[in-house]
Amino acid sequence: MKIAVICANGREGQCVVREAMARGHEVTAFVRGENRSAAKKAVVKDLFEITKEDLAGFDAVVDAFGAWTAETLPQHSSSLRHLCDVLAGTETRLLVVGGAGSLYTDESRKMLVMDAPGFPEDWKPLASAMGRALAELRQRKDVRWTYLSPAADFAADGEKIGKYFLGGDVLPVNARGVSRVSYADFAAALVDEAEKADHVGERISVCEA
Repeated sequence: MKIAVICANGREGQCVVREAMARGHEVTAFVRGENRSAAKKAVVKDLFEITKEDLAGFDAVVDAFGAWTAETLPQHSSSLRHLCDVLAGTETRLLVVGGAGSLYTDESRKMLVMDAPGFPEDWKPLASAMGRALAELRQRKDVRWTYLSPAADFAADGEKIGKYFLGGDVLPVNARGVSRVSYADFAAALVDEAEKADHVGERISVCEA
């Protein structure tokens, strides 16, 4: 496959690049500055300047965008909207690295993770911004999107165990009562979805088995 990874210099973006390349896919990194990913091909361009021509011919586009400051949090919506507009009406898949805050805490679906007791106050603005972006994405019928949310503990430095399972809109918890996934295993799940296209137009969640 031909896969574009946007914001490939980020930690999850780099994991996705490595995973896709290890499987023999042709990967192009889209970065704002010097390419720090393992991709041999790179396009140096701001996300908001990416055009239809830039993404023409790709089988899948991975959106690994992240914003953390109060001023930039709205870009979770605006950047995703821009990519959707660029890919609208094409067969190219859009796979979005999302957050866990907008998942439901359990099958009763009465409470979101971000609203649950004990959810860190400092993370609520980010979770809310990502939740709004997902809600807007769900209105798009002209893009072949899939939104992937990690388990509660999204472990940047966690080792790749090679075993995961997929959930839906409810926070995934494994048989040991743990809701956790490493960046590496999340990347594996994302590339699996890119290859299989099993969940077009859906949000899925990922947890280690």
